Amino acid sequence: MSENPLLEVRYDIPFSQIRPEHIEPAIQTLLAQAEAELEAILRVEGPRTFENTLLPLDRLGEGLSYAFTLVAHLESVASTPELRAAYKAIIPPITAFSTKVQISAELYQALKDFAATPEASQLSPDWARFLKLRLDEFRRQGADLPPEKKARLEALNTRLSEITAQFEQNLTDSTADWELYLDESQVAGLPPSALEAARQSARAKGREGYRFTLQQPSYLALQTYLDDAEIRKQVYLAYHRRATEPGRDNRPLIDEILALRREKAELLGYANFADYVLENRMAGKAETALRFEQDLKAAYEPHFKKELATLEAFRRELEGPQAPPLEPWDIAYYAEKQRKALYDFDEEELRPYFALPQVLEGLFEIVRRVFGLEVREVTGVETWHPEVKTYEIYREGRRICRFFTDWHPRENKRGGAWMNTLIRGVRNGNATEPHLGLMCGNLTPPVGDRPALLTHREVETIFHEFGHLLHLALSSVEARSLVGTQVARDFVELPSQIMENWCWEREALDLFARHYQTGEPIPDELFEKMLRAKNYWAANLGMRQLAFGTVDLALHVHYTPSDGDVVAYARQVMQPFMPAPLPQDYAFVAGFAHLFGHPVGYAAGYYSYKWSEVLDADAFSRFKAEGIFNRQTGEDFITHILSKGNSADPAELFRRFLGRDPDPRALLARSGLLD
Repeated sequence: MSENPLLEVRYDIPFSQIRPEHIEPAIQTLLAQAEAELEAILRVEGPRTFENTLLPLDRLGEGLSYAFTLVAHLESVASTPELRAAYKAIIPPITAFSTKVQISAELYQALKDFAATPEASQLSPDWARFLKLRLDEFRRQGADLPPEKKARLEALNTRLSEITAQFEQNLTDSTADWELYLDESQVAGLPPSALEAARQSARAKGREGYRFTLQQPSYLALQTYLDDAEIRKQVYLAYHRRATEPGRDNRPLIDEILALRREKAELLGYANFADYVLENRMAGKAETALRFEQDLKAAYEPHFKKELATLEAFRRELEGPQAPPLEPWDIAYYAEKQRKALYDFDEEELRPYFALPQVLEGLFEIVRRVFGLEVREVTGVETWHPEVKTYEIYREGRRICRFFTDWHPRENKRGGAWMNTLIRGVRNGNATEPHLGLMCGNLTPPVGDRPALLTHREVETIFHEFGHLLHLALSSVEARSLVGTQVARDFVELPSQIMENWCWEREALDLFARHYQTGEPIPDELFEKMLRAKNYWAANLGMRQLAFGTVDLALHVHYTPSDGDVVAYARQVMQPFMPAPLPQDYAFVAGFAHLFGHPVGYAAGYYSYKWSEVLDADAFSRFKAEGIFNRQTGEDFITHILSKGNSADPAELFRRFLGRDPDPRALLARSGLLD
């Protein structure tokens, strides 16, 4: 066994042995290995075959990809200055190699030569799909370009990798650096759960009082419940100015990222970056995605205006006719008050019923009933932090996947929630190798000896990420490149978002939503309130997502530097979707890591959250009709969606499951907005 733990693909990852000084030497060795693999494909003598061309292309750089994924993961959950420096140092050479493969005219020719053979016409459906997609991808990545344009493309890709990583790191540091200490006189309105978490956070820093941060649980508690409007304003502005301070200002990076993407698209023959990105997505082109956003905006807008008018009126009822207009930092606060008044429902009342260990048990029981899976916790497996737990999934007695969970915030961990793949297993004959994945979040942590008590939204987050994990775990595909979540970005959220539906069904909740002290289920009255309040503010929440999707497309289709300051431009685009006038220094895009924290990521594809919501609302209608625990329906969802990865066209997979194309009205109906 090698002394460098990154040099071989291992299912049992020796996390404790991986050190920053291993990273650069390992990547250099693995890059050389990948170069040799590439040379071997290019130097084949004699006719092109599946064994000497297609199979090795699918496996090209496997060790390199594994090591890089692992390093990127550790940098996101257990970052140190040394680890970050090593991670930044390996991005340029890896991107250069990746680009070299993508634009290799020789490799493209080798694939075209193979495609012309009789063997290619006899490929299995999985491998035929792989061949088609790779040929398309070579064209899309510039393999047909002349040498000087290829050199420019390689430089563009390398620079994009560097500065998008810098964007993410600036945001992580900016978020982690901000803190606010409040005393007893300043915390009126906050629920006990938020106060206990803030007190614990202060003590961890050796301070008295209450410590708040810009991490989601802390930020949202202040915006939703704190009575002091001036402090709400201070925190709102801090959150929406993240990564604009000297030394980690993301604003110039956004301009450069957009310019590089624009140049890349033009170099490859596309009108704009969105047309380039969307060519192989379900939407197909920017025009379709823009129209989708505009049509949904038109459907939401009347309800949106009505919701705002009633909230303004509600504030005047509380504070008199002279009450000032709502500011952005007032919206969540008064909306929560109005929701309580309308439905006598307080989100916090649900927390005691959502202890994290029980939520996971319930989730695992639901997937046992729906999909026939058994999930077992395992011990003795190395992880990257003491809080991390390990599980394995079994189907018909056979282990199909292992996964790790890391649910709570830490200062050296990035924000948000995500699922990631460490190892993709492939199908060989009737057997599929076990997969290896992980789920991370920044959920409410446990306080003292009490378990983590979650909000209902946090419960949905767990179900959502587990949907992504199922997409990996149940994947049974012959080509490694097509396994699991390697699908079109506007399809990838279907398996995750559909899982959230079970969080609203009484039968499902009764399996796990029990008071952590008494074991009692959610009382009928509280459940009824929860359901009645479900679609409260639905149009505003929908418009918020459309704001993100629309500003994304506007930046990647319409925006040019002649439009002036990119932050001001983005603010102007987002304003019509927002419930209150945005402040002049509102710089949300400087923290929009979905768009700018990755060379592509969700860039020109943020609309896909709403697109996938349409798919999931419609697909779940079949479960509602046939029974939410119906094993046959679950089995059909595995057969047509979860097992297929990217081995077939997603629109066709959806049709196979539902028998027709998706209907956008399903989403409006579920949101209570269908006139």
